[in-house]
Amino acid sequence: MIRIEARAWQDMVAHARATYPNECCGAMLGTITDGEKNVAVALPLENAYDGARRTRYELRSEDLLRADQEARSHKMDLVGIYHSHPDCDAYFSETDLKNSCPWYSFVVLSIRNGEFDHANSWLPDAEQTRAEREELIWPKS
Repeated sequence: MIRIEARAWQDMVAHARATYPNECCGAMLGTITDGEKNVAVALPLENAYDGARRTRYELRSEDLLRADQEARSHKMDLVGIYHSHPDCDAYFSETDLKNSCPWYSFVVLSIRNGEFDHANSWLPDAEQTRAEREELIWPKS
């Protein structure tokens, strides 16, 4: 289960809306207690993909390292990655799966016509062959 605090959720949605019609991406910083993840901070990262960013995102390893260092400096963990899917559902694509890390949660936000539609969180397996939907709790307003 992953719970996203109000400020972090607002920042994630605002980031996805601001980058529309391209995909956004970022890191989720927080805590993990007894297998439950709590996201306190959404850290926007640059979509470094060198192609059509409307359909794909790419994170640089140095940006992930910086996000991890930021988390640790605040006594938190890097608990996952978020990204948006412009004008389509919040599914976990084959590309997402291929580029995933099994120790992170992956939150996908569906942004339709520039506005938030829905979201899902995914947990990939260690072999990167499938991902299961994870319970996602965010403030509904």
